[in-house]
Amino acid sequence: MFRHTDHLQFDVKPEKPDPVYARKLQELIGGAYGEMTVTMQYLFRRMPGKYKDMIMDVATEEIGHVEMIATMVARLLEGAPATESTKNAAADPVVAAVLGGMDPQQAIISGGGPTLSDSNGVPWNGRFIVASGNLLADFHANVAAEAQGRVQTARLYNMTDDPGVKDMLRFNLARDTYHQNLWLAAIEELKADGIEPSPIAPNALFDEEHSEHASSLWHLSDGAAADQGRWAHGTGPDGTTPMSFLADPVPLGDVASAPPPDPKLYATYDGSQGKPRSAAMGTEKGLVGKVKDALDPETP
Repeated sequence: MFRHTDHLQFDVKPEKPDPVYARKLQELIGGAYGEMTVTMQYLFRRMPGKYKDMIMDVATEEIGHVEMIATMVARLLEGAPATESTKNAAADPVVAAVLGGMDPQQAIISGGGPTLSDSNGVPWNGRFIVASGNLLADFHANVAAEAQGRVQTARLYNMTDDPGVKDMLRFNLARDTYHQNLWLAAIEELKADGIEPSPIAPNALFDEEHSEHASSLWHLSDGAAADQGRWAHGTGPDGTTPMSFLADPVPLGDVASAPPPDPKLYATYDGSQGKPRSAAMGTEKGLVGKVKDALDPETP
């Protein structure tokens, strides 16, 4: 359950309307790293105890950020498209605003309000969010999201001289600073609680992976300084994996070639790969599976 109060988290009082900047500010609502993304990213987390309680606090705060920035966009659009900055651009005020850089959908679609889209008018997409169910992986994604959001907020801060807009962005910058620290602290807490003792996510299958390939940087570019970082020497951040540099890696696989195509797909084919296999739906068992079935039919 969520409850709403009429008061915004922070003052939203632009000095004057600015439809061009309103379009830029849309990035902080519906961009890949905007407030809608982090809101939904946190709301779709699932975990017990203190971690859930903390995440829901932050998620609910981000809902308020969506409202706060959306309100700022609406106030920046006040009077648009017939604003002082566009009146003289053309006889038609709508055309004038578009020529001046305003998002026409803010006038045509949302009637002078914000849209759930980025600064180019591209709608927000649920695929922006990361919610894997693995706390360590997700918390790292949270750090990245807050970092990218703060970078974009910092850039937008330098794109306006409006003291009211800058004041709100100062608040956003501060909250992004805290949230980055929060998620970094939560990563440390996972280790302290013994839930995720390794910084590698997921903390499993280390005995299954080809561990001989888990310790080296493959030198595959022309750059000459790739081996001069912490990543190429000593022990990794997980405390166990050696870090090294492979100066002259060689391919480990066979020559790349596609299988022969089904003739019913009409792909161009010269016959060099032989005839295609019979039709398969992807559920058929190979030789090993068939042997297991013969030895123990009850084993799935």
